[in-house]
Amino acid sequence: MGKRVGIIGLDTSHSVAFAQLFNEPDAPAALGGFKVVAAFPEGSRAITSVIKNIPANIKKLEGLGITMVESIERLLAVCDVVLLETNDGNMHLEQALPVIDARKPLFIDKPLACSATDAEAIFAAASRHAVPVFSSSALRFVRGMEEIRKGNYGKVLGAETFSPCYLEPSHPDLYWYGIHGVEMLYAIMGTGCSKLTRMHTRDTDMIMGEWADGRLGGFRGTRSGPADFGGTVFTEKGNIPAGKFEGYQLLVAAIARFFETGISPVGQAETIEICRFIDAAEESKRNGGAVVVL
Repeated sequence: MGKRVGIIGLDTSHSVAFAQLFNEPDAPAALGGFKVVAAFPEGSRAITSVIKNIPANIKKLEGLGITMVESIERLLAVCDVVLLETNDGNMHLEQALPVIDARKPLFIDKPLACSATDAEAIFAAASRHAVPVFSSSALRFVRGMEEIRKGNYGKVLGAETFSPCYLEPSHPDLYWYGIHGVEMLYAIMGTGCSKLTRMHTRDTDMIMGEWADGRLGGFRGTRSGPADFGGTVFTEKGNIPAGKFEGYQLLVAAIARFFETGISPVGQAETIEICRFIDAAEESKRNGGAVVVL
């Protein structure tokens, strides 16, 4: 496989951060020699708060020697793999389909989409064309998470995670920023949430899910106080911190391994269930905290 990376969407700081890591002159071997060579700048067409980031991000990427192109089609002609970084999850299905049609391995930054329906459509197209697709928040790859998932602390009995949960009117609430804490919860608990309930106030969201095996997992989303990420994991061998966000290096290394192998570190079923969890949380909010079955 070639080593040329293309980026779609420059309305997010992730585009710059990921390109800087891949294109460092002394980039670590874990990044596989992949280099960002081109970018299609268009991101959200509707969210003013992120559209304003595009001109400055264009300059930053051009400063790294990255070429700007005028369309996704032109991008696909000059790259081997793609980072879909557009901040607006409503656009991800539209932007992912031409990449999948071109049979280019694709990483889609959080959120994969803004509904489980769109998420399923992306993966269905990927399956038809046998194209590897991977989506995740960086919070799945906090230091120490791998040891939890491997069972180094015994069985996970439950977990509580927290992250900022700022809201954006164009997105169902948790897709915009709460996705980080939800992704961390799933990284710990795995699939199998059967039902949930949500409490919502101006400053805080609390979602409690029950897994099919009786375990409980909770997410606290905050809109006041420190903008922090973390949680507690309840295991057979004791209660341990869920890990802290320390940057994008571990996620970008996981993306490089995915591009090299074509194997996603996150199963399709888990990514789709995260979207169903968020959809169910939105339904619970609409119904005053009612229990919703996934």
